[in-house]
Amino acid sequence: MLRFLSAGESHGRGLTAIIEGLPSNMPLSVENINLMLFERQQGKGRGGRMRIERDSAEVLSGVRSGRTLGSPLCLYIQNRDWENWKETMNIEGEAVVGRALKRPRPGHADLAGAIKYNHKDLRNVLERASARETAIRTAVGAVALQLLKCFGITVKSDVISIAGLKLSKDLAKKEEQMEGVIQAAREVGDTVGGVLEITAVGLPPGLGSYVHHDRKLDGILAAALMSIQGIKGVEIGLGFDAADLYGSQVHDEIFYHNEKGYYRKTNNAGGLEGGVTNGNPLVLRCAFKPIPTLAKPLLSVDMDTKEKMGAGYERSDVCALESAAVVARAAAAWSLAAELCNKFGGDSLEEMRSYYDNYIEYIGTR
Repeated sequence: MLRFLSAGESHGRGLTAIIEGLPSNMPLSVENINLMLFERQQGKGRGGRMRIERDSAEVLSGVRSGRTLGSPLCLYIQNRDWENWKETMNIEGEAVVGRALKRPRPGHADLAGAIKYNHKDLRNVLERASARETAIRTAVGAVALQLLKCFGITVKSDVISIAGLKLSKDLAKKEEQMEGVIQAAREVGDTVGGVLEITAVGLPPGLGSYVHHDRKLDGILAAALMSIQGIKGVEIGLGFDAADLYGSQVHDEIFYHNEKGYYRKTNNAGGLEGGVTNGNPLVLRCAFKPIPTLAKPLLSVDMDTKEKMGAGYERSDVCALESAAVVARAAAAWSLAAELCNKFGGDSLEEMRSYYDNYIEYIGTR
């Protein structure tokens, strides 16, 4: 079973993840992990934090001579901004007076988290709830992508709309559209969201299962994507548009050819039927809400006095859509890699590959 745990706070010393269940002998490039981390830090509308951090992952265990050992893999990303927060985020001793946060921000975990965990200082919530956590999740997803690559599976992601505006496929025109919307929001102290699209190609039919609710791959993917900070909706294939159509307009007819076997001429299901991959490209879309930390804060209350006032403000972005697309790709890749291991799991990559090849040969006889 492929699984991971992460730890770390936004302004703590760093972020850590331990991955368990990778097969041995899998090629692992730290450079590829860091390229994805760099991509996550780019994009229009990012804030000051991205000018401080230079994210790079350090592999502390589980790899030797560029190949996994089959033992737990440990990743570490240093927070460079920790130097500015050492006294506030110290492990022992009192926190710095004056940096406590008492005004919960609408749209964040601040108030609900403080009530749940009985915190008086909202920083105890936001430090872990922060999207900074997605840096280590991106590194974990970059490892998953390298496992998928061994089986010819690729995952890509893109921003397809911003603030309700459908973006052009022409790169120059698209950048111009995004910059215009982001600048308009920045000038009035606001933020913008949009829609992301993730596509996975090369998946064999049969990943996931219909036999139990928690084994359905569409549910697993939706949970992984919805757990990303800011994502409020996930759809597969036609998604919500299917609700407005007739069944004859939605479902993908099945054909058979002696050379290529079963196939579809359409992919309205987005590559998943009954919680199982059907061999078509997997197509997912995510609704990413506007970032809730606003330069012109919304109304809130002081948790001590209960007086009405503007919500607290932490350095933030105007738009993080391009970064979110990278994180979504990482999250989807992790779920797909986990399902690949569930179906073809072996202690070594060679063993896993033999199971996979036998299955592909079996599919050809159906």
